[in-house]
Amino acid sequence: MSQGNLLYAQSGGVTAVINATACAVIDTCRKRKIRAYGARNGIIGVLREELIDLAQEDRAALAALRHTPGGAFGSCRFKLKSLEADRRHYERLIDVLRAHDIRYFLYNGGNDSADTSLKIAQIAGSLGYELNVIGVPKTVDNDLPVTDTCPGFGSVAKYTAVSVLEASLDVASMCESSTKVFVMEVMGRHAGWIAAAAGLAGTRADDPPHVILFPEVAFDEAAFMARVKATVERVGYCTVVVSEGLKNADGKFLAEAGTVDAFGHTQLGGVGPLIAQMVKSKLGYKFHWAVPDYLQRSARHLASKVDAEQAYAVGKAGVEYALAGKNAVMPVIKRVSNKPFKWKIEPAPLTKIANIEKKLPPNYISRDGFGITAAARNYFEPLIRGEDTPPYDKTSGLPKYATLKLKLAKKKLPAYSVADK
Repeated sequence: MSQGNLLYAQSGGVTAVINATACAVIDTCRKRKIRAYGARNGIIGVLREELIDLAQEDRAALAALRHTPGGAFGSCRFKLKSLEADRRHYERLIDVLRAHDIRYFLYNGGNDSADTSLKIAQIAGSLGYELNVIGVPKTVDNDLPVTDTCPGFGSVAKYTAVSVLEASLDVASMCESSTKVFVMEVMGRHAGWIAAAAGLAGTRADDPPHVILFPEVAFDEAAFMARVKATVERVGYCTVVVSEGLKNADGKFLAEAGTVDAFGHTQLGGVGPLIAQMVKSKLGYKFHWAVPDYLQRSARHLASKVDAEQAYAVGKAGVEYALAGKNAVMPVIKRVSNKPFKWKIEPAPLTKIANIEKKLPPNYISRDGFGITAAARNYFEPLIRGEDTPPYDKTSGLPKYATLKLKLAKKKLPAYSVADK
């Protein structure tokens, strides 16, 4: 294969550290003397031939990606269907890559992105175009299989645990004459990794969170109300963490909104306020609820040092794997030991990752279904260690985040219509 160029794209919900992966990709390409492009708004940008010319960016701005949240090049939620159903899109992708001599394609995303990466590798092969496709892991949901953890999760886990700890101190201060129950809703459609990480906030009996509601455990209203009531009577207040994907005994989301997103995933409403209002109507306690939503995945000021390091490592490995001729693989994180905490990066085939969802192991959930076990704590604790604080502007007091020019390379093909979903 001729050396060619490399294209990097971001996909799905972004994280506090996805740009650290982007920074690693760019750094490694520069060291290996490979020309790199960034896709504007993920796979949509590739279809539209909107390729960001990274050679025109200031080096200082590119270096600042290492500590900048969000997705610097733009992400998307755009579902490519099967090769048969969406063949014109796949062929267009190959046309764009061919026009710009892209021989290495890195797609940074989660489950659906791994599937897209695998399909692009397959269509390139069927069309006789030499292309090495690497799926690079990212998702705050932590639900990719094979890898020990997903870059982005360690930071959202740290944010969640810290937020629960701090908010609970507030509630504890006021519970004598004010709020008795605080409910915080966190992300997690089918897997309760983020909700479970909230359990790190408490280390002793009766420490918050007092109740965690997982997607893996069917909601039992009577048992929940009994736990809340007993906790308030004993401790004075009760902190509840609920995953957005909480289901009832019939397997239906409690907060199902009745619509779906571009990937066919059910849109979820606010289970946090729903649970809080339920407590009010059944027990009469004054409550407050919070839905961090985007805050939990964009809080770069509270990023985990381990998470930032792992995000950079998978980006570096992704480029190295592509240049070494690997195709349809993902750089995954393998935990070598817990004490001391050690890890390494190794390749895994996308066929073992695409469209497979890793749930919270049953032995991570306490017997009563409302907390985490020692096994869960041993898994989570190393992932939130250390701080990777961004630099702050001395005048404004705000973080100094990267601002890119995002100039597009000259187009070589006719315009292409993409039906945004």
